[in-house]
Amino acid sequence: MALDDLKSALPDYAKDLKLNLGSVIGNSNLPQQQLWGTVLACAIASRSPRVLAELEPEAKANLSPEAYTAAKSAAAIMAMNNVFYRTRHLLSDPEYGTLRAGLRMNVIGNPGVEKTDFELWSLAVSAINGCGQCLDSHEQVLRKAGVDRETVQEAFKIAAVVQAVGTTLDAEATLAANG
Repeated sequence: MALDDLKSALPDYAKDLKLNLGSVIGNSNLPQQQLWGTVLACAIASRSPRVLAELEPEAKANLSPEAYTAAKSAAAIMAMNNVFYRTRHLLSDPEYGTLRAGLRMNVIGNPGVEKTDFELWSLAVSAINGCGQCLDSHEQVLRKAGVDRETVQEAFKIAAVVQAVGTTLDAEATLAANG
């Protein structure tokens, strides 16, 4: 199982990550589609080849083809939106907020899966990418749709752990290569 491979690859100093990885994925209360879509979108957003290679096959096995594509779409569109909206928010000139974005984002309106699932995956990716404006926007859509705070938090817990695992494993690989 890929999850066990990732856990065993983590160094001893990252014992908490081993435990958290098993917990946020292995003991999640999220339905399978929400869980594995979140895992896949976060694995992509982590930019860790090892994490993506280990988690993608299990995500693909647990998702319908539509959900698999939608999770990848969430990671892709948020890679763009998080940079755009984070930058617009961080600039001190508020006039940028009044300008038309002029970017295609059709997948958000028609993701091919339940809107709440796509919003949850988008929120998790936005957590990894650190876009407060996108986090607020997706959280508000989820809460208005009746999604509870525990579910929202579950998504960004997965994001936090997947990102930390990727960072740690990639750092260890670099250190080992440098010798």
